[in-house]
Amino acid sequence: MTSEVVVDVQPKEISIALLEDKRLVEFQKEGLSVSFAVGNVYLAKVKKMMPGLNACFVNVGYERDAFLHYLDLGPQFNSYQKYLKQVVSDRKKLYPMAKATMQPELDKEGSVQNILQPGQEVLVQVVKEPISTKGPRLTCEISFPGRYLVLIPFSDKVSVSSKIKSSEERARLKQLLQSIKPKNFGVIVRTVAEGKRVAELDTELKILLKRWEETMTKVQKATKLPELVYEETSRTVAMLRDLFNPSYENIYINDESVFNEVKDYVTLIAPESAKIVKKYTGKLPIFDNFDITKQIKSSFGKTVSYKHGAYLIIEHTEALHVVDVNSGNRAKSKDGQEANALDVNLGAADELARQLRLRDMGGIIVVDFIDMNLAEDRQKLYERMCENMKKDRARHNILPLSKFGLMQITRQRVRPVMDVNVEETCPTCFGKGTIKSSYLFTDILEGKINTLVNKIGMKQFALHVHPYVAAYINQGFLSLKRKWQMKYGFGVKIIPSQKLAFLQYEFYDGNGQEIDMKEEVDSK
Repeated sequence: MTSEVVVDVQPKEISIALLEDKRLVEFQKEGLSVSFAVGNVYLAKVKKMMPGLNACFVNVGYERDAFLHYLDLGPQFNSYQKYLKQVVSDRKKLYPMAKATMQPELDKEGSVQNILQPGQEVLVQVVKEPISTKGPRLTCEISFPGRYLVLIPFSDKVSVSSKIKSSEERARLKQLLQSIKPKNFGVIVRTVAEGKRVAELDTELKILLKRWEETMTKVQKATKLPELVYEETSRTVAMLRDLFNPSYENIYINDESVFNEVKDYVTLIAPESAKIVKKYTGKLPIFDNFDITKQIKSSFGKTVSYKHGAYLIIEHTEALHVVDVNSGNRAKSKDGQEANALDVNLGAADELARQLRLRDMGGIIVVDFIDMNLAEDRQKLYERMCENMKKDRARHNILPLSKFGLMQITRQRVRPVMDVNVEETCPTCFGKGTIKSSYLFTDILEGKINTLVNKIGMKQFALHVHPYVAAYINQGFLSLKRKWQMKYGFGVKIIPSQKLAFLQYEFYDGNGQEIDMKEEVDSK
């Protein structure tokens, strides 16, 4: 299996697609202005106590206050608070961690009222992004994840990933980290550290320690709370950090600065793989070039088709996701109804495992498979689902089919489900239901080009249109495109874009910034 990552950087958002054998399996899209990413660390103040929930609300600058439960304070909360006071008391020199004294651990059965009070300063980290009507979820157990290690201040424990099965390798890694880690720091050794040399682990440990020192330096100088003291690496780098493996063939990026950022990171963690990071310079939009736009449009929405006419219906409620499996118009199997149901269900298990990763669906997922009478068929379906979910990095739990034919799945939810709306208000009629004659559409486009060239004075720009319209503009030796270029200059470029509707258009300048030339009057 080959894996490729395609990164589409736009002025307002960044989209990341992971392809396995050219098939879209993970998709993330985020606005460039979003700042409440999982992993961010804030110096903030407790705003309101909630004794009934044994929790409090903390103001981290989001429109809704963030939630901090007593159990999320962590056993070393007292050590953090004492060190925080020592750091803030001296604005010039950072108090060394080696001199920090470990305080007694927090009682698991304690009350938040006895530990915190409104207005108190706390160092918190986001563990869940704002979802629906809920604010961010916080923890006081700060951690700094790297490729091979996770650094945990105020913990002297070294833990090794349970996925590393060799007892000799586990003992080697544990002994190695015990010898190189500084006092008052704990470390979790990740699965990918298996077989790595001491030099590689030591280098990353020093990088993570430097992040902690930089964070505490910002805490020391913070004047206005809440203050963002550590920002998680960019979404692209964070995703690569968790996903990166030797099977990656290519990482394509269409933006110079993000390309340099990713290239530097890959060079740091795997110098031999630096050549796989490539700058995309093609004329087509990057997602169109790799057939991702088409896959996004066919994979999202309420109904998802898969092999031989069968399809899934996916509904999202506040409490859970509900999935219904339908055989559709497929022909019945010659082996009978039971074999037909098993075949449809196995195909549904394959597609559902992909959909869970693709949409990042979390919480409770209930799947209504087609009823099967044989216990061995139900067991086969359960095993197939478990096997498919092995590729999923999110923590999950799968229960066998109930007597009603329902399968229950729980999956870790740390950010809102990725919901791409594939049904949109018509961009050419603005929901009115009537548009100008499509025959006159090219006249509208020429009028816009004339305005750009002769009134605004812009000579270099690209016009993005639907592929069918682009084919019409480009057809023939003396095409419309050639006529426009002879009339308005050769800086006029026509780019087919699969994301646009039939009579939709977008203009972009030489720097890739969209030029707003749309007028609702076009459609009247």
